[in-house]
Amino acid sequence: MNDDIRETIHSVEYDEYYASLDEKYGPAGSPSRVEFEAKAKAWYYAELLRDERKRQKLTQQQLGERIGKKREYISSLEQGQTDMQLSTFMLIANALGLRFSLVVG
Repeated sequence: MNDDIRETIHSVEYDEYYASLDEKYGPAGSPSRVEFEAKAKAWYYAELLRDERKRQKLTQQQLGERIGKKREYISSLEQGQTDMQLSTFMLIANALGLRFSLVVG
């Protein structure tokens, strides 16, 4: 799925982006589009965490040890092979010293 997300986002002009999503995944709000968008967001947040891990020069092993998970699990998250629960996202973010706020509305 990650290659599919990357290809869709990076291979078309911004104006054509939503038209291509409609064609490939259905109109906004459809079950297939909602599923795609959820996976795209999960991939994006995993990328943010991976980039921060690398910026801090931490290995997957070191990050895993900080949160009590195996290196393979961190790798799987970063490759988009495993869905990340919010609790795991927060564990990793905290281990990396990141802070997030929720904006509603």
